[in-house]
Amino acid sequence: MAGTPPPQTIPEATVARLPIYLRSLQEFAADENATISSGRLAELAGVNAAKVRKDLSYFGSYGTRGVGYDVRQLVVEIRRELGLTHDWPTAIVGMGNLGRALANYAGFSERGFSIAALLDTSDDKVGTVMGGTKVSHLDDMEGLVERHSISIGIIATPAIAAQDVAERMVGAGIESILNFAPTVISVPEGILVRKVDLAVELQILSFYQERRATDAGSAAG
Repeated sequence: MAGTPPPQTIPEATVARLPIYLRSLQEFAADENATISSGRLAELAGVNAAKVRKDLSYFGSYGTRGVGYDVRQLVVEIRRELGLTHDWPTAIVGMGNLGRALANYAGFSERGFSIAALLDTSDDKVGTVMGGTKVSHLDDMEGLVERHSISIGIIATPAIAAQDVAERMVGAGIESILNFAPTVISVPEGILVRKVDLAVELQILSFYQERRATDAGSAAG
């Protein structure tokens, strides 16, 4: 008897679009009978319909011709693929302006990420409460990670501190890191790091804005 075929590997580009699809579907999910076409979902997500159909086919979700996709079922499937069927305890290190904003962002808990620990080294911040969570000292990270089964760490520190924080996170048992610090961090093989560099993203926008202004000037001339 033939064995069960191995699951398809979902491309990283598809994984990156799944949260966008999920966000686009939320406004329809209240209606238990709601359906959505690949074209409409593509419009909301800013991609083409063929890409939507291809992306969703990786985990076996196929729409019905003339009807589309069942919205509630699709939400369940995408959440399952993204690992959002249970909460992920998360720690934020660095309680500057960005860290405070992240700590107070209610959207994390709504999307399955519970802020279990906030950490800093500043005496002015340790012991204060942000977003309903007391700020602990960075030296307490290992105990907090163990106590709350923290699996995800967010670095919101200045660049100079990011590498030390990353090493502490790895040493405490955190295996997934979201790095907001404007620097590259080195971690052992097997540790997942995603980098969000706001300055770089703004510079990319600046590039396209400059191109747009140049093109407009050329057209006017």
